[in-house]
Amino acid sequence: MKQRYLLRIHSDRCGKEEICSELALLQALTQSEGLIVPEGVASKDGSYVMAIDTEAGYRRPYVTLMRWVAGEHASEMTDNRIYRMGAMMGRLHESAARITLPPGFTRPGWGVDSFTGEMKKLERYYYRFLSEQAWSIYQAAAEKIISHISVMEKNEDIYGLIHADLHSGNIVFNGNEPCPIDFGRCGYGYYLYDMAGALLELGPKQREHFIEGYESVRKLPLDYVRDVECFFVMFMIENGCHHASNPEETINLISEQPFALAYLREFLQQSSFLFRRIEPVSMDCSAAATPE
Repeated sequence: MKQRYLLRIHSDRCGKEEICSELALLQALTQSEGLIVPEGVASKDGSYVMAIDTEAGYRRPYVTLMRWVAGEHASEMTDNRIYRMGAMMGRLHESAARITLPPGFTRPGWGVDSFTGEMKKLERYYYRFLSEQAWSIYQAAAEKIISHISVMEKNEDIYGLIHADLHSGNIVFNGNEPCPIDFGRCGYGYYLYDMAGALLELGPKQREHFIEGYESVRKLPLDYVRDVECFFVMFMIENGCHHASNPEETINLISEQPFALAYLREFLQQSSFLFRRIEPVSMDCSAAATPE
């Protein structure tokens, strides 16, 4: 079977040092038992990151070549697959925590500062899919998230290198084993933040299976639910921040608000929701201002 590759053309959001650090992390993870991850391929001169010439007036983008991870996206999210996804995330966190990082290693951090920056972006575009009333709920939730995370410790048991975008679209199955792909957002953060991003698309019972899989590898703190729910809402808001500036996403964002606002309501009322089915709220979420 011929080897397949993935050519990545990087945006200007990441500098060369960050791209090199991502590849160094992936190289180290390939040595971990039970993990299959993408791996960078060196050019003839030994470089893993190259700048490609473009037409005059355009920025020279960085490009990397990665070995293709064989596998398929899950056509059906069975309990067994979800359990294995949780176990895979546990192995990923365990392996990343044991890595000796090279000098100059630099990756972004996901926490209060990054979230505050995302909220500032959302402030410019919220009117496209939120009423003023709904926006005030988002702001209240953001304040609670920041207050919660600001007092959390950053010890090695709960904080370290994470994938930071490990939803089902970034997981392929090689036989029965899930493999993580697309580490473009990897960086420093709470392990439970990483977990919350994966749980966001799962139903209550599926979340239990995922966590059971994770704990088959790595035990969670006894009081983890409160923290996961905080990161769950944080991740959900960040998704909205990411898409808000794109007018083509407005219709989808509006359709999601009855569910998003239901979670925000539970979160602000300090009502645990992780393992409960939450019914969508009936609320006017339409834009309250004339678009720019």
